[in-house]
Amino acid sequence: MFAERKRVLILCKTYPSPSTTYVETSCVAGMDDKGKLIRLFPVPFRLVSDDQQFKKWQWIEARVRKAKEDNRPESHRISVDTIELLGERLSLRNEWAERRQAISPVEIFNSFTELDAARENLGTTLGLLRPKQLIDLLITKADSPDWSPDETAKLMQAQTQGSLFDQDTEQKSLTLLKKLPFDFHYLYACESNGVITTHKHKLVDWEAGALFWNVHRKPDWQALFRQKYLTEFSTKDLLFLMGTIHRFPGQWLIVGVIYPPKPRAAQAGQGQLF
Repeated sequence: MFAERKRVLILCKTYPSPSTTYVETSCVAGMDDKGKLIRLFPVPFRLVSDDQQFKKWQWIEARVRKAKEDNRPESHRISVDTIELLGERLSLRNEWAERRQAISPVEIFNSFTELDAARENLGTTLGLLRPKQLIDLLITKADSPDWSPDETAKLMQAQTQGSLFDQDTEQKSLTLLKKLPFDFHYLYACESNGVITTHKHKLVDWEAGALFWNVHRKPDWQALFRQKYLTEFSTKDLLFLMGTIHRFPGQWLIVGVIYPPKPRAAQAGQGQLF
C-alpha cells in the first residue's frame, strides 16, 4: 500500500488496550491538513520515545498508509518511528480561537441520526457531533475489572520474547497499563428538524480514563468525575468526536470530547460561532 508523509492535527487518543505486537496500543484520531478526519493506529504510546510523544491539539507529521486490513476510509497505519512534532499545542487564548479556526473545515453534525446516515450512505466512520443537551453520565462496573488471560498474555509477550526496549521500560509499561474497572456512557439529546432524539454511547477517551485514575481513591470520586464530564461540560460548546468499531461497523463510540467555552456571542443569544 502506498505510503506518504502527512500532517495531522491530533484531536484525541483512546484509552489503550493490549496488543500482541506493541504491548499496548491506542487509536488516535485527528484532522489532516486538507480538513479531513483521519484515524491512526497502532500507536504504542508508552514505547514511543519522549521526543515523539505527541499531545492533543498538536500538529505532527509522519509517514502513513491506508490500512489494508481496515476498510474504513479514515483508517491509516502510522510508522511511529517517522513521527515529527510540528510546534507546540494550539493555543487556548481568545476562547479557543486558534483551535476553532483549525478545525473549521470539518463538518459538524447536529444529530446522531444524520451522522449514522452518513455512515450508511457515504461510509463515514469518524465525525464531529454537537449534542443539544447532556442528560446524564452513566457509571457502571465493567464486566470484568481485570484483563482476560488472553489480554494479559499479550501484555506479557514483550518480556517473554524480548524487544528493542529495555526491561525497566517494559516493566513500567506493564505496571502502568491498568484496565478501567468502570464503563462510562453519555446519555444525551440531539435535535434535527425540530425532533428531539436521545442516544447512549460509551466514552473511551484517554482523558476520561486518566481522570478516573486521578480520583478513584476518593470516596466521592463519582461525584468528582460527574462534576467535570457532566456539570462542567454542560456549560461548554461541546462536541463529541464519534468513531465506529472495526469489528462492529454499525456501532459508534465517543472517542474524544472537545470542550471549548461557549462564545460570548452565543451566550448573548446571537448564535453559535463554532
